[in-house]
Amino acid sequence: MTARRLTVEADGGSRGNPGPAGYGAVVRDGDTGRIIAEAAEYIGRATNNVAEYRGLIAGLRAAHEIDPAASVDVKMDSKLVVEQMSGRWKIKHPDMQPLAAEARTVFPHGQVAYSWIPRERNKDADRLANEAMDAGQAGRPWQPKGEPQPHPVAPAAAVEEPALEAPAPHSGWAMAGEQVVATTLVLLRHGETALTPQKRFSGSTGSDPELSEKGRWQAERAAEALAARGTVEAVVSSPMLRARQTAEAVAVRLGLPVRIEEGLRELDFGAWEGLTFAEVQERHPEDLNAWLASTKARPTGSSESFAALTQRVGVARDKILARYAGRTVLVVSHVSPIKTLARLALGAPPDAVYRMELSAASLCAVQYYSDGNASLRLLNDTGHLR
Repeated sequence: MTARRLTVEADGGSRGNPGPAGYGAVVRDGDTGRIIAEAAEYIGRATNNVAEYRGLIAGLRAAHEIDPAASVDVKMDSKLVVEQMSGRWKIKHPDMQPLAAEARTVFPHGQVAYSWIPRERNKDADRLANEAMDAGQAGRPWQPKGEPQPHPVAPAAAVEEPALEAPAPHSGWAMAGEQVVATTLVLLRHGETALTPQKRFSGSTGSDPELSEKGRWQAERAAEALAARGTVEAVVSSPMLRARQTAEAVAVRLGLPVRIEEGLRELDFGAWEGLTFAEVQERHPEDLNAWLASTKARPTGSSESFAALTQRVGVARDKILARYAGRTVLVVSHVSPIKTLARLALGAPPDAVYRMELSAASLCAVQYYSDGNASLRLLNDTGHLR
């Protein structure tokens, strides 16, 4: 039998480059040109190229859901993505490399060809990308406006491109007979600093304290526990000193390097840095009440709300999942980012972060699947500290 033919048109955009970004993708029947699937998403602050790659990945995944044995023609107006995915241009930028690697995992070698098209012939994907950016900047998720409509396009000459290899998938959460790639993020909160036992706000713009003596002890106990499990294959850390010191304690024990991810830093607490909750309540009561009532409110003098942090952490998560697909990764971060990752995995409302307890040097774990599902496997485990 002749394999089914599908066409993927993908695009991405950034209002600022980098700035608020989103992607869109459509899948067409290769014979009739009818749109049979659409995908779009707001991805927070990113560059045009990152958004374009994310659109490509979404389009390929949508095509794979329709028919994993299909022959796929990818058409994009991004010369960069087309040439890089075709193997003619090198991928030098570190943000592009994991995204290209993820795109290669969706279909086996030989099933995907890439060609460039003018922007005016990529209007549907461009429209979806802009819809996603509009929705994201309005604080809501993108929703399709209805069933995809049949917009046939006239066939045009395409440059046939070689597809790239895909690694063997791992078994994960899937329907019977399917296989998906499972990636596990082990989330480690940093050890104590001098501010931790006093319960003082310690974010990304404060004094950047180092681990206390107890914090160093906690980091070593976490390192012992993780070494005993023997499953961690990579270590990624927030750039903040307390997180880096905790990550390095584990990495030395495991013989692994530490990769820094800026998106894992703690929330910017502004004028609340170094204060206790009671002190903030006394000095900035209105701002505190607003912050507790809305994820869009910012701490006094801060540049960042919980909603903004959620977007930032989501982008960091996606970069890690793309770079380490199918592996177990230790992610060393802070209370707010880790709670956010747990909340997103559960699909819980934003105020769920106020109902979680995360002790210093505690462990959580989330498993992510390439079909889009996630499973919270562990929360606030402190057994290694007893």
